[in-house]
Amino acid sequence: MIAVDWGTSGFRAWRLGAGGRMLDSREAPRGILFVKDGRFAETLRAEIGAWLAAGERRVVMSGMIGSRQGWVEAPYLPCPAGLADLAMSLVRVPFGDADVRLVPGLTCADAAGVPEVMRGEETQVASMLGDGASTICLPGSHSKWVQAVGGRIMGFSTYFAGEMFAALRGATILGRMMTDGPTEFASFDLGVARSGEAGHLLHQLFGVRTLGLMGRLADTDSASYLSGLLIGHEVRAAMPADAEVDLIGAEALCTMYARAIASCGGRVGALNAGSAQRGLTMIGERVRWD
Repeated sequence: MIAVDWGTSGFRAWRLGAGGRMLDSREAPRGILFVKDGRFAETLRAEIGAWLAAGERRVVMSGMIGSRQGWVEAPYLPCPAGLADLAMSLVRVPFGDADVRLVPGLTCADAAGVPEVMRGEETQVASMLGDGASTICLPGSHSKWVQAVGGRIMGFSTYFAGEMFAALRGATILGRMMTDGPTEFASFDLGVARSGEAGHLLHQLFGVRTLGLMGRLADTDSASYLSGLLIGHEVRAAMPADAEVDLIGAEALCTMYARAIASCGGRVGALNAGSAQRGLTMIGERVRWD
C-alpha cells in the first residue's frame, strides 16, 4: 500500500509493506498550492510512479488534497468518529493507475453551534486513539484541541494563535521592535504568566510594545514574549482543568506548548507522538479494497 499526506505546501508519501513496515519514502515541496491547473494526477504519478510500476495498486491519501481546492473534495465526516468510521467514508479518486482513496476531514460544532472543521489532523490523531479519554493538541497555524473517548474523536476546537502571531509580527507596530532569533524561554514564560493576569488579550498585546519602550523587554526577546502571551491565552481557554495533554507536531513548537501547559496547571503525556504515516496505515488496513 502507498500512504500519502498531501497538504497545502508539502507532499509526503510512504511505500508500506506487511504490517505497515516502511519500504520507501518520498517528500517534496509539491503541496496543492504548487500544483498548476489541477494537474494532481500527473503530480502523483511523477512522485510515486516507480512504486506503481513495481506493482503497488492501493493508495490512501489525507490532507488538503481532499479539500475544495484539491483534487476531489472529500465531504467532512461528523463527530464522533473513529478509525472504522474514517475507513468506511473514504472517497474514491479517478486515477487509472491505481485504486486511490481520500480520507475525509471531520466536522463538529462549538457550544454556540458555530462549525469547526479539520482536514489532515484527523489522520494524525487516529494514530494514537486509545480506549480511554484523552485530550490531544496539535499546535500550528490553526491549532486543534481534540477530545477523544473510547477510540473516537468526540469533538475539537480550533485556535488561530499561529497565524495571529505571524500577522501581528509582520503587519502591526509590534513587529517594528522585534528581531529574529531563537525562542528566549524566560521571556516566553513571562508572556504565558501575563496571559493569566487581569485584562483582555487586546489590552495585554499593547504591553509587548510598551515593555520594549521602557527597556523592560529586549528587541530580541519580544517575539518570544508575544508567543507566550498568545499560547498562554490559548491553553487557558482550551485545556480542561488538570488535564493531561498529548501533543502532536513539530518538536520546537510542541516544546513551547509543553511549557505553557505546565505553567497553566496541566500535564503533558505523549509528545510528538502522532504520525500521518501510522494513521494512514491503520485506516488503510480497515478498508475493503476491490
